[in-house]
Amino acid sequence: MMDVQLTIPAILERVSRYFPGQDVVSLLPAGRDEQGQPIPHKHRTTYGEVADRARRLAGGLTALGLGRGDRVATLAPNSFRHLEAYLGIPSGGFVLHTVNIRLHPQQIAWILNDAGSRAVMIENVFAAMIPALLQHCPAVELVLVLGPTPERVPHPKVKDYDTWVMAQEPLAAYPDLDEREAAGMCYTSGTTGQPKAVVYTHRSTVLHSFAIAAKDGLNMSERDRILPVVPMFHVNAWGIPYAAALFGSAQVYAGIFNDGRSLAGLMESEKVTATAGVPTIWMGLLAELDRAKAAGQPYDLSAKERVIVGGSAAPESMIRAYQERHGLNVVHAWGMTETHPLGTSSNMPPGLDPQSEEGYALRAKQGRPVAFVELKLISENGEPVPHDGQSMGRLLVRGPWVACGYYGGAGQGAFLEIDGQEWFDTGDISTIDEKGYMQIQDRAKDLVKSGGEWISSVELENALMGHPAVAMAAIIARHDDKWDERPLALVQLRPDQQVSHDDLIAHISGSFPKWWLPDETVFVDELPLGATGKVLKRELRGQYGGFGDTA
Repeated sequence: MMDVQLTIPAILERVSRYFPGQDVVSLLPAGRDEQGQPIPHKHRTTYGEVADRARRLAGGLTALGLGRGDRVATLAPNSFRHLEAYLGIPSGGFVLHTVNIRLHPQQIAWILNDAGSRAVMIENVFAAMIPALLQHCPAVELVLVLGPTPERVPHPKVKDYDTWVMAQEPLAAYPDLDEREAAGMCYTSGTTGQPKAVVYTHRSTVLHSFAIAAKDGLNMSERDRILPVVPMFHVNAWGIPYAAALFGSAQVYAGIFNDGRSLAGLMESEKVTATAGVPTIWMGLLAELDRAKAAGQPYDLSAKERVIVGGSAAPESMIRAYQERHGLNVVHAWGMTETHPLGTSSNMPPGLDPQSEEGYALRAKQGRPVAFVELKLISENGEPVPHDGQSMGRLLVRGPWVACGYYGGAGQGAFLEIDGQEWFDTGDISTIDEKGYMQIQDRAKDLVKSGGEWISSVELENALMGHPAVAMAAIIARHDDKWDERPLALVQLRPDQQVSHDDLIAHISGSFPKWWLPDETVFVDELPLGATGKVLKRELRGQYGGFGDTA
C-alpha cells in the first residue's frame, strides 16, 4: 500500500478542488442598536475564497519567518476568518493554537506565554486587550485583527487581517509534513489550577474527521449545511470545521449571536441540516421555538435533521421536548479536549423506536464509542467494573486521537498503562450497558458520597430540569455530620414561575431511591456558567457546601 501522509493540506486541496462553490456563511457584528446590542450582518463567501485566503495566510506567516511547529494563536468566535486560520496555519507547518476568549485576560496571557505563540489572530471586538497582551506576551511578533481594526490600537505589530492577508503571496508549496507533527493545540478549561494543553497531530485530526463524519458518528456529507454553535476555540468546535471541509458540507457560523432567536432565524434562512452545541444553548433555542409556536409563527426548520448535543449531559426532558413539540431529533455525543473530542455518539440501533420509552432512555445516554475508540470502567482500587448498565466506575478511554500526555508533561497521573495498553482516565464516573452504550453519571469530583454510597448529580439535575418551572438545576454535596455528604439542589426558575422544594421532590421521587433525594433546595436568580457553558460547581461548593451547618 502507498504510504500517503494524513495531513491538513490534503483537506485544503480537496475543498478547493471539489467544493469551491460551497457556502460559508457567517453572522458578523455590524454596529450596535439603541440599546447597545450588536446588530448582526450576514456575510457570505465560498470554500474557494476561504482556501485562497488560507494559502495567503500560510504564505504570509512563512514570509514573517515563522518556523515549523511555531504556534499561531486565535482569539475569535466562529466565522469564515477563523476557518481560514484552521486551514491555513497547519498547512504552512505551524500549529493552530485556539484560545478561549471567555477566560480572564491574565489567564489568556499565561496561556499565550506557556504555548510560546509568536502570532495572534484576534477578533476586533476584543481589540481593547491588545496593548496588555503585547506588554505581557513578549514572544508575540504579529497581531492580526479580524474585522475592521479600531483606530485606538495603533502599534507596529498590529495589522488589519483582511488588508494584510490579501497582500501576501499564496504559499508556493506545502512543507513536507510528517503526519505525526503538531497541527493544533487546545487548553483544557482549567477549572482547578492552570489549564493544561493537548497537542493534536495532523494524523489525529484527519482520522478524527473521518470518524465524526461517519454515519454512526455525526453523519456529515456534501448534502449538509452544518451550524457548529460550539465555539471554534473549544476543542476545535468538536472537529466539525475540518470534517465539514473534508466532506464538502456547507458551514454556517453564528459568531457571537448565540441567543435562541438569532439561532432559529439563521437555521431557518440557511436551511441548516445539523447543529452542534452544549445543552445551555439548546435550552435557549427550545424556549424560542416554544414562544414562536405559541404565537402562531413557528419557524420552518423542516431542513433540520439533527441537533447534536455534548459538553454535558442533556436532560431526557429536553430531548423529548424537541422531538414531540418540534419534530427535531437530538443526538447525544460525548468527548473531551483530551479525545479531540469525539468519543461516543448515541445513534439508534435498528428495530428500536426512537420515540418509545426505551428509545428516549437510550437517547439520553452518551452513546457507543465511534470506531477505533475503546472504553473501560475501573473501580476506585483499579479493578474492572462490569458493563451491565448499573455498576458505576471510572471511565477510561483510548484511541488514535486520544492524548497520551499533556504539553510540557503536566497532569501525568491521568495517563495509565494497563496490560501494556495506554489509557486516559477521564475523571468521569460512568456506566456502560451490555450493548456498549455509555452514560456519564458524574465527574468524580462532583459525585455526592452519602453514607459511603455514590449519588449521581447528573441524573438528579436532569430529572429536576424535567419540571416545567425549572430553567437550570445543579446538585452539589453539602457537609452532613451523619452521612458525610448529602445532595443539595440549586435551582434557577423560568421567568414568572414558582415552585416549592416539596413540589420538586414529588416530581422526581418516583425515579430514585429515597436516600438519593435532596434534603433541601436553594432557589437562585442565576447559576454561574464557565467559559464552555457548564455550571461552575466549584463556585457553588465554595458558597453552599456548608449550607445548613449549625456550627
